[in-house]
Amino acid sequence: MLRTRVVITGMGVVSPVGNDVPSFWNSITSGVSGAAPISLFDASEFATKFACEVKNFSTGDVLDPKEMRRFQRFTQFGLVASHQALTDAGLLGESPPIPKERIGVIIGSGIGGIQLFEEQCRTYFEKGARRISPFFVPMMISDIVSGQVSITFGLGGPNFAVVSACSTAGHSIHVAARLIQAGECDAVLAGGSEAAVTRMGVGGFNALKALSTRNDEPARASRPFDKDRDGFVIGEGAGVLVLESLESAQRRGATIHAELIGAGASADAFHITAPHVDGDGARRAMEAAIAEAAIQKSEVAYINAHGTSTDVGDPTEIKAIRSVFGPHAEKLAVSSTKSMTGHCLGAAGAVELMAAILATKHDLIPPTINVDNQDPECDLFVTPNQAVKRSVNVAMSNAFGFGGHNSSLIVTKPGLRDGA
Repeated sequence: MLRTRVVITGMGVVSPVGNDVPSFWNSITSGVSGAAPISLFDASEFATKFACEVKNFSTGDVLDPKEMRRFQRFTQFGLVASHQALTDAGLLGESPPIPKERIGVIIGSGIGGIQLFEEQCRTYFEKGARRISPFFVPMMISDIVSGQVSITFGLGGPNFAVVSACSTAGHSIHVAARLIQAGECDAVLAGGSEAAVTRMGVGGFNALKALSTRNDEPARASRPFDKDRDGFVIGEGAGVLVLESLESAQRRGATIHAELIGAGASADAFHITAPHVDGDGARRAMEAAIAEAAIQKSEVAYINAHGTSTDVGDPTEIKAIRSVFGPHAEKLAVSSTKSMTGHCLGAAGAVELMAAILATKHDLIPPTINVDNQDPECDLFVTPNQAVKRSVNVAMSNAFGFGGHNSSLIVTKPGLRDGA
């Protein structure tokens, strides 16, 4: 039985390098770093004093200033990115071309409302249990972005959140595609949102020795595949895409940005933070995505790598790519846009899939910046420092999370397959 084909008809992004799709794309193809000293709190006592924060953020017409106070930062990001994606897809308004009960929302967060958790713990210890806010739980929980998007835009289809650390958005998109293929939805908003640049967020990752401490030059700190990398740079933001059945998109004459042809998932079943030593979990996720896509491996031109800028993660992913693609790995363009956005955690998979989609639209590979001394263990073409013009019909995007969660997604140019 042939599966329903799934396409992307809308995209929205809030990121450290741009708060809409055009500015995001311009930044990541120009090699702009979003890293700077932390402004959201006093980081003077922390080993890491910088991050990739979202800058000049406004909820615009989505929320008025009074409403804005009711939502945590990660929820605000998700609402704005969703509004952009719905607008792009032509699905806003009282009577959209797809019935609202046929539009689902699957938007996750790896960490959720950690800032509010910190604030309410402080309130409890300083003022007692009676001063805990009645809105504490509903404002903090990781599924509230998905719930609030549904409420704000009146979307009555399946609504829940996937939580799988840094694979959250990738898995959300995977699940959204399956809902469409199962006939439960005609369209789904899918992605992730994160705002973990907080005292406990930075402090926790510092305790793990996971973050870069290159405090004297933040913009050069995220350096995936470089021998002198010393950890990742924490980022924040949201990425939301509208997935839709090809039949629905064609029926209403929607603009199609890309077709999602493959989605793969796996578990390392190995360690709570470290990837499998030989990249086996990553390999199986990529293999599963390729199998569903029913393509030759040689058709993949670009991989937006997970590429966090950690000692273990980067070479392990390269090893997995070599294992999957064999000799074709030498012809691939690989890059990590985390070198510019930082690691947006639960939002990363959606933000980076958008980068892969835009690479297919523009036939342009975003660079990995800060590759000054490429690690011999990361010996593929990692698109160092400059964007590269190259035909990209098929692109892959990887996202791997603490707990051994792995996601791999494959997109093509619209119309590449017969009948699209």
